[in-house]
This record gives sequence, structure tokens and C-alpha cells, in this order.
Amino acid sequence: MAESSHILTIAATGASGAVFTRALLLIAESDARIQTVNFIASDNALRVFAEELGIKGRSNLVQQLVGSKSKKIQQQNNDDIGANVASGSYPTHAMIVLPCSMGALARIASGLASTLIDRAADVCLKEKHPLVLCTRETPLNRIHIRNMGVAAEAGATIYPLIPTFYNQPKTIDDLAHQFACRVLKFISLPQPDAYQWGS
Repeated sequence: MAESSHILTIAATGASGAVFTRALLLIAESDARIQTVNFIASDNALRVFAEELGIKGRSNLVQQLVGSKSKKIQQQNNDDIGANVASGSYPTHAMIVLPCSMGALARIASGLASTLIDRAADVCLKEKHPLVLCTRETPLNRIHIRNMGVAAEAGATIYPLIPTFYNQPKTIDDLAHQFACRVLKFISLPQPDAYQWGS
């Protein structure tokens, strides 16, 4: 795939951390190397968006998150199991689930592809595309830990939603931006404004 034509799937599930989802979408929107973002939000994610960001409903969700209409970010319905990202023939470069709830992790680890998020993740695993699960929960019980191990053994990367502080963030948006930059660097899309230790 050409360097300037990355196609990403970004999903949000019902765990706290909506500001991190927004930061990731904002960076993806401005990165010229990313051609298309297929964005999927679960019903529970919508509730979190409402509580944490004041965003209401599914209508114009992308515009509400990034502040303007997007030609790049395409909103997908989590109930649409026949969407493009549900097929292994669709040229997805990588999928990021941010935040990834323990329920979503369990379904992915178990192969229960009953929603588009679950199916898109399953496709990434079977096609050996990067699947990054930004898990968000504490404390972790044995079921959570076991599911992380199962997903990792299947090929997913467990990338806990843990912000950095060595960059001396001044705001929550700073925390979220740096985390999103680190996730994108992990899938070979380093960001020029990301803080680098020792630089």
C-alpha cells in the first residue's frame, strides 16, 4: 500500500476516555498519509461521549467530535455487519479500538463477531493486520487478564490507555494528544509534533 494511502479503522466502545478517541480522530483527520478512516462507535460509546464530551446522539457524530465536516472519516454503523471493514478483501492497514472496554475485549478474544466492531477486529486478526486494543479498566480481574492474553496470542496488541507525564502536559487534551501520537507511531504513522524523550 502506498505511503500516502493508509486506510484505518478506528472504533470506540463503552469505556471512559472519549477525549482520547477525539484526539485520535483529530490527528487522523490532519495526517495527509491517511486516506480514509472508517469510524465505528458502539451504543455504549455514544453514552460515554454524551457524559464526557456533551455530544448527543449518533447524527453528525464525526462533525461533533472533530468540529467540522470530514471528507476522510466515514462513520459506520456498528449494526452493519455487511460494511466494507467486515470483509478481508477490504484493504485495511490497521484497526485501533480506543477506548476498548473489557466487554469488547472479551468478544474479540472469543471471536464473537456479532457487531461490526467485533467483526472488523476478527478480520484484522485473520488477515494479520495490526489490531491495537487500547484497554481501559482498573483494577483488572482474572477474566480481563486472561482475555488480554488470548487476544495477544491471536495477534492483537494490548495497548493500555495509560497517558504519559514526562512530557509535562498542561491539559487533558495534551495528555490525549500525546497518547494518540504514540498509538499512531506504533502502526508506523509517527507524528511530527509528538514529544520524544531525550529530544
